[in-house]
Amino acid sequence: MCGIAGFTCSAVPEGDTALLHRMGEVIAHRGPDAHGEFLDDHIGLAHRRLAIIDLSADGVQPMHSACGRYVIVFNGEIYNFQELRTKYAAKGYVFRSRTDTEVILAAYSFYGESCLAQLHGMFAFALWDTRQKTLFLARDRIGKKPLYWWHGGNDRLAFASELKSLLLLPQVRPEVEPTAIVDFLKYLYIPAPKTIYSNIYKLLPGHSLTLQIGQSPAIREYWDVGFAANDGLSFAAATEHLLDLIKWQTALRMFADVPLGAFLSGGVDSSGIVALMAQNSAEPVRTCTIGFADKAFDETPYAREVAKRYGTLHHEYQVRENLIETIQLLPRYFDEPFADSSALPTYHVSRLARQAVTVALSGDGGDESFGGYQKYVTELIEHRVRRTVPRFLLRILHSLTTDSVSGLGKKIGSLSTSALADSDTGFYHTNTFLTDQQLGQLLAPRLASFCRDYDPVEYTRRYWDKQQGADHVTRMLYTDIKTYLPGDILVKVDRTSMAHSLEVRAPLLDHSVVEFAATLPSRWKIAGQRKKIILRQAFSSLLPSDFLARRKQGFSVPLASWFRNELQPLTREMLLENEALDPYFSRSAIARLHQRHIQQREDHGTLLWTLLSFALWQREYRI
Repeated sequence: MCGIAGFTCSAVPEGDTALLHRMGEVIAHRGPDAHGEFLDDHIGLAHRRLAIIDLSADGVQPMHSACGRYVIVFNGEIYNFQELRTKYAAKGYVFRSRTDTEVILAAYSFYGESCLAQLHGMFAFALWDTRQKTLFLARDRIGKKPLYWWHGGNDRLAFASELKSLLLLPQVRPEVEPTAIVDFLKYLYIPAPKTIYSNIYKLLPGHSLTLQIGQSPAIREYWDVGFAANDGLSFAAATEHLLDLIKWQTALRMFADVPLGAFLSGGVDSSGIVALMAQNSAEPVRTCTIGFADKAFDETPYAREVAKRYGTLHHEYQVRENLIETIQLLPRYFDEPFADSSALPTYHVSRLARQAVTVALSGDGGDESFGGYQKYVTELIEHRVRRTVPRFLLRILHSLTTDSVSGLGKKIGSLSTSALADSDTGFYHTNTFLTDQQLGQLLAPRLASFCRDYDPVEYTRRYWDKQQGADHVTRMLYTDIKTYLPGDILVKVDRTSMAHSLEVRAPLLDHSVVEFAATLPSRWKIAGQRKKIILRQAFSSLLPSDFLARRKQGFSVPLASWFRNELQPLTREMLLENEALDPYFSRSAIARLHQRHIQQREDHGTLLWTLLSFALWQREYRI
């Protein structure tokens, strides 16, 4: 796991190795073990190394291919690199290290851009062909590793693992993208390919970018998950194959030359991964769990149960100390507004894990591929209502509950709003966190004017429409795999773990698992109130039945209580008395929301957290 950055010399004529070093230095948390720079007449490359495999100097980057033609900077892990190394060595490639980085160089030397099909893993890399004067950027299929890029026209381009590296370039003048603020308020994150800045972009997961010197960059999609059904497979056979697949991917991710452990949330997915790790390890697995004083949000008892069952070396931390300090620190690592509050416990569990290990396995990915979120059950109910209840009756219910802000009226209002909408818009309502009415009240007049013709539903619709003809479950899962998973979950895990120089590996996110899950019937994933049916069955030999039947709790935090207690001083400073917010938001509207929340008339914990996250980002980057 590392950090990468670079530029074309046409984009940064004054660029030198000192600038490259600074671009790497600001992301040194991603790679504290070593640094390196490469500069020729056309390209500059920078790298920060977190040494995981082959800890020797042979693994330092930028790395040159054996023939000297190719140079790479790479962030991530290729889990099948040993198999590929044997294959390429048989074809005549002479390896000079034991790294997976050199395997990518070998793959590219034989197969060019099509080498991506052979790589199992998480990655973002830049590869420079010194002979063809071609720069090749690629990001892994699911989007576990980030890659930002700036384009100044023609072949003027710069890239980095994090936005802060690009902001060092004199040519990059950050201008806030107004529609990105609307997206952020709705989704709690800024959807790719946008960033908070109008002239910097995210390379989409499963995409690559090729730049020939003298020409403009070309982007292509090299992978997408297909949902073609495998009708010849029985439930029992599919369950057996799924468990074998997850076992294999877990074992692959346990290879490292540094200490390794696991996140253990107490949920089904992370518990299943820990169980498989324990079966595959001669030593006790190191596990880490985060808890809360509020028992409604605390899953540590369930994590302890799994830890005891598998004899792990278990560590716990309760989120109550340095709360304000950590909240103010997070924007430094996210670089743009990000409001998934579970980033806070993820930051702490990463910090805790890093005290004992350099690599941690996680259970991320099970919910999106196998249907684990309660919102899917809710959305299926709304879809059933959409198809069966007469629209005139839905309109009556909607009109009667329009102004409801709590209780049964709010639930009926939400149900009728989604049921009256088309299915794509209904899922958009399920996946967003404030109403259009609230948005209109919050936006400052000038910002509202800029965004008058912008509709953030298009981000959801773009992927929803790609599964025309599929059933409702499939469309939900596909859309989340392409949006919520890479835009929120994986950003959260990458930034908070890298803040502590910790590598996180997720067996359930290997594309082979995602692709297999996509071939399974929806009824094996969700049926009635039952969720993740086949995944729970696959783990049934590893975990107690009552544990598997427990309702998903989620990695959430007690926002409502915090804003009525611990966060009141920070809220007053950053939201109610902060004039810097005025170009973006109405502080009087924020004050009304805050007052109703404090009086416990309404729960605006998530919305207040979203606004606070923006204000803290704005202060951190002086926007």
